[in-house]
Amino acid sequence: MIVFDKPKALADVPLHYCPGCTHGIVHRLVAEVIDELGIEGKTVGVAPVGCSVFAYNYFNCDMIEAAHGRAPAVATGVKRADPDNIVFTYQGDGDLASIGTCETVHAAARNENITIIFINNTIYGMTGGQMAPTSLPGQITQTSPYGRDVNTVGLPIKVCEMLSQVDGASYLERVAVNNVKNVRNAKKAIKRAFQNQLEGKGFSLIEVLSTCPTNWGLTPDKALKWLEENMIPYYPLGVYKDKYSEEGK
Repeated sequence: MIVFDKPKALADVPLHYCPGCTHGIVHRLVAEVIDELGIEGKTVGVAPVGCSVFAYNYFNCDMIEAAHGRAPAVATGVKRADPDNIVFTYQGDGDLASIGTCETVHAAARNENITIIFINNTIYGMTGGQMAPTSLPGQITQTSPYGRDVNTVGLPIKVCEMLSQVDGASYLERVAVNNVKNVRNAKKAIKRAFQNQLEGKGFSLIEVLSTCPTNWGLTPDKALKWLEENMIPYYPLGVYKDKYSEEGK
């Protein structure tokens, strides 16, 4: 009896991500959800610039590449052109919380019936490790070698907290993939976001706290510990908005 197998919605190819990077975990969770909901044949993914740009190599559904930050706008067009499509974006923090902030906020304000998977690893991963909009106060990056100075560059953007003030948004949750318990909770949140779209409930965004060992300069195990000790206290996990449940904050 098979008790564990690769999801059918995940392509049978090696992932290119750095050792310890948690993109692969999130890819698997998204693919498992697509399988369980039986929606592979009508799912369209949108991946913009950044480490997420290669997502089209890994999912066995239709994929579209968007310009940097524009994935929610492209997803809006795809969904409105054929509302039967199940449309998700897969975006990093340097994309969604920087050049793509406008598209994200206004897609939420319109309550577009799309699903956004938002990977927050507090750094620009693909382009060399620059400071991102989500980099923590004091965090050392290639462009903040003395640590992020909030007096000159401001405080990090907390996407779930920000979008929770947007009336149109339906479901916002922040999860992490640093241990088994959190991975299981992350899958539940991702599945709920896709189910919301199937039920026509509107805009859902799942923020996933993730690691970037290469650009953090840490080993994979120390990166997981750094996420737990530094990111989760600054970016608390939980549901930030849920129009269809009393559990929403």
